[in-house]
Amino acid sequence: MTGPVDDLDRVLGLVEARGSVLGRPLFRLATVTSTNDEAHRAAKAGAPHGATWVAERQTAGRGRRGRVWVSPPGEGLLFSTLMRLPCAPAQLPPLALIAGLAVRDAVARAAPNVPISIKWPNDVVARDRKVAGVLVEASSLGSRVEAVIVGIGINVHTRSFPHDIADRATSVALLGEGGPPADRAELLADVLGTLDRDLHVFAARGLRLLRARLEAADALRGRRVRCEGGTEGVAGGIDHDGRLVVRDDRGNIERWMAGEVNLVRG
Repeated sequence: MTGPVDDLDRVLGLVEARGSVLGRPLFRLATVTSTNDEAHRAAKAGAPHGATWVAERQTAGRGRRGRVWVSPPGEGLLFSTLMRLPCAPAQLPPLALIAGLAVRDAVARAAPNVPISIKWPNDVVARDRKVAGVLVEASSLGSRVEAVIVGIGINVHTRSFPHDIADRATSVALLGEGGPPADRAELLADVLGTLDRDLHVFAARGLRLLRARLEAADALRGRRVRCEGGTEGVAGGIDHDGRLVVRDDRGNIERWMAGEVNLVRG
C-alpha cells in the first residue's frame, strides 16, 4: 500500500499551533472504505475525543442518504473526527451546520474572492455549486450519546468532475483561479481549529451565538425552496434549533428539521 501524498505532512504541527483538541491524535491513511467507518471502529475500541482520520482514497465514501462521495486520490480532503459529547441525541442535528460553518470559513480563506455559503442542512457551496459536504453519524446508549463522528469531504484540487455532477460541483482550485494552489494542510487545520472553538460555544449556549455567522453564510435565505415531500416556500433563515424556517404560499411558517432541500428555479 502506498503512503498518503506528502502535502499533509505539516498537518499535525499546524493543528498543535492552533491549540485544537480536534485532530489529536491524527491518523493518515492511504485507502479506506470510508473515514467514518474507521472512526466508528476506533470509537468502539475507546478512541478519545478529537481523534481524526484522513484518507487519500475512499472505496465506499458516502454522503447523506447513501450517496457516493467521489474524490480521486490527492485531489480532495477526506476526513472524519470523533467527538465525545455529553449531550442527548436530540441536540445533535445542529452539528452538521456547525461543521459546515467551519468548512465554509476555511474554504473562504483559501478562495477569498468568491462568496462561500452554507446550503442547509449540510453542504458548502459557491455560486450554488457544491464544494464540500458534511455527514454526521452518532452512536447512542439509551438517552446518552456515546460517540459522534463528523465526516467531511472537500473538493480541493479537482478540476474535472464526472458528467452527472459536473454542473453541480466545484473545487477550491476552480474557485481560486489565478491565486496560489490551495494548501490541504492549512485547510484541514483551519477546519479543525474553528470547529473545536465553535463546539465549546455550542456546548455552552447552543446555536444562539453562532446564528449571526450562519445567517451571513445562508445560501437559501430569501430564495424559493422545495423539500423532498414536495412542499414549497421561501426560506427565511435558520432558527436556534438549526431548523430551516420556510414561509409557504399561504403565509404559514414551517420549520423543517431534516431532509433534502432544493432550490426552485424560474
